[in-house]
Order: sequence, then structure tokens, then C-alpha cells
Amino acid sequence: MNQKFRYCTAIVALWGTCAMAQQDTISLKEVVISDTKFEQSKEKSGKIIEKISAKDLERNTGQSVATILSQAVGLEVNGNQSANGKNLSYFIRGGRNRQVLIVIDGIPMTDASGINFEYDLRLLPAEQVESIEIMKGAASTLYGTGAASGVINITLKKAAKKEIAGNAYMHLGTQNTSENFRGNPQDFNQGIGLNGTVDKIDYYASLNSTETKGISQATGENFEEDRFSRVNALAKIGFQATSKLKLDFFGNYDRMKTDYDGPFDNVNNPDVLENISLSEQFRFGFNPKYKYKKGVFILNSGFTLLERSYDEFSSFSGAIDHYVYTSRSVSVDAMNKYNFHKNFFLIVGTQFQFHDMKTQTPFDEINRENAKFNLVDPYVTAVFNSKFGLHINAGARLNLHSVYDNQLVCNVNPSYHFKELPLKIITSYSTAYITPSLYQLYSPFGNLDLTPEENATAEVGFEAAFWKKKITLNAVGFYREESNSIGFFFDPETFDSYYVNIEGENRVRGVETTINYNITTKLRVTGNYSFTDIPEELNRLIPKHKGNVALDFNANERTLFSMNYQYVDGRRDAFFDGGTFATTDVFLGSYQLLNGLVKYDVLKNRMTLFGSVINILNEEFEETIGYNTRGRNVKLGFTFLF
Repeated sequence: MNQKFRYCTAIVALWGTCAMAQQDTISLKEVVISDTKFEQSKEKSGKIIEKISAKDLERNTGQSVATILSQAVGLEVNGNQSANGKNLSYFIRGGRNRQVLIVIDGIPMTDASGINFEYDLRLLPAEQVESIEIMKGAASTLYGTGAASGVINITLKKAAKKEIAGNAYMHLGTQNTSENFRGNPQDFNQGIGLNGTVDKIDYYASLNSTETKGISQATGENFEEDRFSRVNALAKIGFQATSKLKLDFFGNYDRMKTDYDGPFDNVNNPDVLENISLSEQFRFGFNPKYKYKKGVFILNSGFTLLERSYDEFSSFSGAIDHYVYTSRSVSVDAMNKYNFHKNFFLIVGTQFQFHDMKTQTPFDEINRENAKFNLVDPYVTAVFNSKFGLHINAGARLNLHSVYDNQLVCNVNPSYHFKELPLKIITSYSTAYITPSLYQLYSPFGNLDLTPEENATAEVGFEAAFWKKKITLNAVGFYREESNSIGFFFDPETFDSYYVNIEGENRVRGVETTINYNITTKLRVTGNYSFTDIPEELNRLIPKHKGNVALDFNANERTLFSMNYQYVDGRRDAFFDGGTFATTDVFLGSYQLLNGLVKYDVLKNRMTLFGSVINILNEEFEETIGYNTRGRNVKLGFTFLF
């Protein structure tokens, strides 16, 4: 019997014995958090979940989702300080894109035609976002494949309570590296939204666009500017059919076009004028919610059609090659929360996913009929909250895949809240899986014998409040293992190339801590620090030490001053030499960023002006070998509410 299966069975059995032995109950104060998929008070959560609220997003007006996320403890988004069209890499606890699941309004996001099933956050404008929750650790029990090192749970904006409301905004900014400065605007971001509630119907609609030029992705003298263009349209409509039944529908269209440079390899000139990529995403879904006396039933369903195309100059033929990658994804997650008692509820659900892809390139073609799979995952999570402070969250999920054998994952998450101190102690053990992608299974390099990557995370930590709760402090120590990882095999003699499961384990350990201090009602200081000890096999672009400090001062009801400082430790990168065909390690130095923002309500609750300066000290640094980063830049803008 699989060792992790035995662990899961024992943990779930132990949880049941402990939970049913307790009879004292208390009521829940409900807020939205990610560790149950339903509303539960943060006080009773056994995880330390970082929430980026609407107010936090306002303090970061004018920044991208990637830049905002990169300020969270333990989360690194490589590429957020580069040109807008630069590819992004996400790192949580040593895990990278394929191990970090992004969820938008309850729907897991993915590009099923990509090598690693990862989602491209460049498609999402920050102006559509209401809040973000970041839950670290293996979370496949609730969220399925990909939730191996963390989940980024994004909630988009919703309708206002009044009949009609709306907003319009415009931002203008410079786009400079540290070596050049031009004062004229090169970054244009604008949008409009309309929403409200009329009787039993609520609605939300927004249109956003971004146009950027000014710097080249690749580093080089007199390299051409790489343009970035994005358009986003989002529509939501809801109908309160009865006092118990709510029906919600959504649809959105995202289009992103960007110039991109060639590889930095000491042979080819990376400054290629002809390289252009275009991504178009269509999404729609239906999300009914039914409340009854002892619980609630929710169905989160969504369909995604995503097409990526590339026009790329070939140095071998001297012609422009055309590549097209198209994917379709369906996700249906039916879940029911049933309250057996005030101190005990059970979540039972089943998630269905279907993915297919087709590709057309100068070298190969993959047909949709041959590249598809589905997953059916039943899962259960039980939550117990005692009167005296003990809270337990435990569950399991069985992954039923159309290609490989079944996979079982589990979690147990006990915590204890000392109300008199106040202090909360948390512990958890959880496992996760990552399914092989369609490309890894069905491409010319595919291997149908691949099995899922396995991950396990253990953590222990605390959360405490001091001085009449003016100061809050939390810290978590974690240990993560990943095994059966999927890698690429190449035989230099026979030239055989295909994806394989890699034997052995990689182990990552570290510490994450956050402190918040409300000095006065107007002045707040927050800070976080993360330490990540990474094995050599995973050590690329991940800083061992990283810290952030933010200072927010509300001078009066209308004026906000905000400053934030970020330190990113030195990182290791890999450089491929096109002349020798050798890959060598390079070290990228540490860097520090200081940013500032001022906001002023010209008309209270009606019109706001803001100005920000990014990289005030004009620090010169590298995020990725061979690519530019932004120097000192200024952004001005306004938001008008109606």
C-alpha cells in the first residue's frame, strides 16, 4: 500500500476520533477565507492566510497584479519589475508555476496547451480585482491538481447595492530603465465600469485597456522598444430567484499582444523586430448557490477557450515561423456544506475537469482528438471548532484520471486559540499532486507512462496580538517535499528526447513571518520576512532571503501617503551559450526597491488623484539574466466614481 495512502487513512481516522469526543460548541463569525471554500472566521482557521483587501489594492494603485503579489510574504514573482510583456514566474516555498494554483472566483485557471498547465497572470488587470487571498502549503484536498506549494485565490469585483454605480479611471506613466530617463508618458492604462442592483437582479460590467512601450525586454544598446497591449472586458449578472437560491453568470474576454525578444545566448541577436505574440482568452460560467436550513450548496462552473499565437523570426531559414496553441478547459465543482452541529460541519464535493489542446507549428501538429483527458475528484473536508479553543480541519480527495492510476491526497490541520493571551498555535500536514500536462503526455516528446508529481508539506507556527491588538505577529516554519517530479530526458548519442518522472526527492524548508503595528489610527507599519532554504536542483531565481516594509499615513480623511521598501536577496540563474551549447550557472546580485504613493480625494467619495514613484533610488538590478528591469518611473492618474 502506498505510504502516503496509509498516512491519509490514519490521519482522517484520528481526526474523527478526536472531533467526536468533544461536545462543547460555539458559533462561527463568518468571513471569506480559503481553507474551507466557505465563509469561516479567521480566528478559527488553522492556516495563516494573507489577504490583500480592497484597501490594500488602493494603496497599490497603478501597479500590476504581479507586482502587488510580489510584496506578499514568501511569494516571489520574477518578471514583475521587467517590461510588461516579459514572462512571469511564480515561486512559493520553492515551488514554481506548475506548483502554484491560481483560482479566480472559484474557478481554477490554467492554460491546457502549455508545457506546465500554468496560468498567465499578465492577462488579468489589477483594476478588475476585489481581493486576493494567498494560502501556502499543499492544498490539493480542496483544490485538486496544481495546488502543491500554494493557492492564489482571486476574487473579482462585484455589483454595488445601489441601482447604478460606476467608475472611470486613467493612469499615465513613464517607462524607463535605470540607465535612461524620458519624462513623456509611455504607459497608458484606462478603464470604465458600470454596476448596480435593481430589485432581484445585480449586474457588473467593465472595460479595461493597457498600452505600454518605452523599453526593450532584452538588455542591449539601442535595442528597439517592445510594445505591450491588453484589452479586458468583464460582465457579470446575478438573479436572486428566491430567498434561498441565487443564480450568477459571468463572461469575459481578454486579449494581450506583445513584442518579445529572442534568446540571450551570446550568438544570436536577441533584439528581434519580427517577434510578436498574441493571446486571446474567452471565459464564461454559471455559479448557482442554494442555502437551506443546515447548510449551503454551491456549483462553480466555468469554460475557458485560450489561443496563443507567435510570429517568430528563424535565424536558420531567415523567415518568420508561425506557431498556434489552442486549449479548451471545463471545470465543474459541486460542493455542499452541512452543519451537523454548531461546532461541526462537513464539506462534501466532486470536481470535474476536462482539458484538450491542439497545436500547429513548423515542426509538428497535435490534434485535439488525440490530446485530451478528464479528471473526476470526489473530496471531503470536516471542520470541528471547540468551545475551549481547539479547531481541526481534515479531509481527503481521490483523483480519478482518465490516463493514469488513481491518486489519494489528504490534509490534517489542528490549531489552538488561547483567547486570554490572545495567541493561536497552528500545525498542519498536507499532500498534493500535479497531473502531467497534455503536452507532456501527447506532444512529440510525450510519454503516456507519466504519473503525477507528489508533494507534501508540514508546518507549525503561531499568530499573536499585543498591546490591545495594536500589534499582530505571526510566524510559520515549513518543510516541503516533492517527489516523482516530471523532467526532460535527452540522449546525446541517440537524440531520444521525452518527458520522464525523476526519481528521488527535493526538500525545501523555511520560515515566514509578518508583523503589523497600528501606531495610531492614522499611521500603520507592516513588515514581512521570508527565509527559503532551497536544494541545488530547485535553486533558480528564488531568493533565500526576502523582506518588505510598508508605511501608510492617512494625514486626513482625504489624503494618503504610502511608502514601501523591498529587499530581494541574490539569486542563481542559468545561462545557455549558443556557441558551446553549454549551460552555466550565473549569480544575480541582491537589490533593494523604494516606492512611494500619494492619493488625494479632490471630491470626497467622487474623484481621487494619485501620484507614485517606483524605484525612487533608481536601483540598477537584474531579475533574469539578459533582460531589462525598470528604473525610476513616475505615474499619475485619477479615478472618478459615479
